[in-house]
Amino acid sequence: MTILSIRTPTCWAFGTLLILLVFSLMGGAKAKCQDSPNPGMDWSGCSKPQLLLSNDNLTGAIFTKAQLTANDFAGSNLTGAKLIEAEVSRARFEGANLSGADFTKAVGWRANFKQANMEKANFGSADMGRSLFMGARLAGANFSKSEVNRSDFSGADLAGADMSRAEIARVVFVKTALPGVNFSFSNLARARLNQLNLGGVNLTGAYLFMTQLNGADLSRTTGLKQDQLAIACGDAETKLPSGLSRPQSWPCSSDDDN
Repeated sequence: MTILSIRTPTCWAFGTLLILLVFSLMGGAKAKCQDSPNPGMDWSGCSKPQLLLSNDNLTGAIFTKAQLTANDFAGSNLTGAKLIEAEVSRARFEGANLSGADFTKAVGWRANFKQANMEKANFGSADMGRSLFMGARLAGANFSKSEVNRSDFSGADLAGADMSRAEIARVVFVKTALPGVNFSFSNLARARLNQLNLGGVNLTGAYLFMTQLNGADLSRTTGLKQDQLAIACGDAETKLPSGLSRPQSWPCSSDDDN
């Protein structure tokens, strides 16, 4: 009995201390979500939709698992920002500096990245369907295993980007710079690659069903095989690598609904 009377208050005190610590941590987490936008801020897990954050300096900011739906980041500096598993659907990033930003596993349906600087940004396993990348600078960016179906990369610079094993169906590549892009094992079904120079592009195992290749120069691509061409759509102006020939089905009817 004496032993119990000594230990019981001790256990009670420890339990009380633990509860206070938990509440303190919860309060701290809520407090950080009230922090003003600034370089290096941490809004991890915070719900911050529909905010006007254009032209702000948010260098190195942390938005991991944050809810940022329909936010306006146009013209902001987000260099090196962490947006891992963040929700950025319908968010605006036009003209923003996102160089080195990390969007790993982020969700961004209909996000707007027009004219943004996203050199070496990481979109690995992200879902950016129907997003706008027109005129964006994406040299060295990583889109491996991402989903960008029905997105528009017109006029973008994707030099050296990794788009391997990605879902790129019906994506628009009009006047897009694609030197050295890795499309290996990606789904490029019905993607528009007409009139493009695909020098150095890796097409190993890429799915090219109805992929639009009219007037494209594939003469210096790597990994391209005859069976891939058989299901693609090219024309008499399409240039092919040595040893490959135009399928008899060319030119074929195209599906231009994007």
